[in-house]
Amino acid sequence: MSTIFDKILGGEIPCHKVYEDDHVFAFLDIGPLSTGHTLVIPKERKAKLHELSDDASAAIGRVLPRLARAVMKVSGCEDYNILQNNGARAHQAVFHVHFHIIPKPNEASGLGIRWPAGSLDGTAGAALAQSLRDALA
Repeated sequence: MSTIFDKILGGEIPCHKVYEDDHVFAFLDIGPLSTGHTLVIPKERKAKLHELSDDASAAIGRVLPRLARAVMKVSGCEDYNILQNNGARAHQAVFHVHFHIIPKPNEASGLGIRWPAGSLDGTAGAALAQSLRDALA
């Protein structure tokens, strides 16, 4: 299924390009939460982060800090959020991996977050950590 990001990568829809290399494309969000809100996408067309190849993931990891520094410099913000959602229930609207760099100039603009923290039982935490280690093996 084609997404708006596929159309941007294909040159069918214009954008305000910020950065491009062989693996990564970055452009300004057309519905910014604050000035400088930038989207960073892999050229590899995958919906969720865990589907990306190691090469595409590494390419994003290499360029994301550099882009964040540029956004900070231009926006004048010291604080910012990096947001990446996977799946509709996690608020993903465009099903192509993308990272938002969102400057946070003040409490009124930028990203707002509700964080309903729970608690982690020691025994359950140990079992969960072991399950995750097993899944990585």
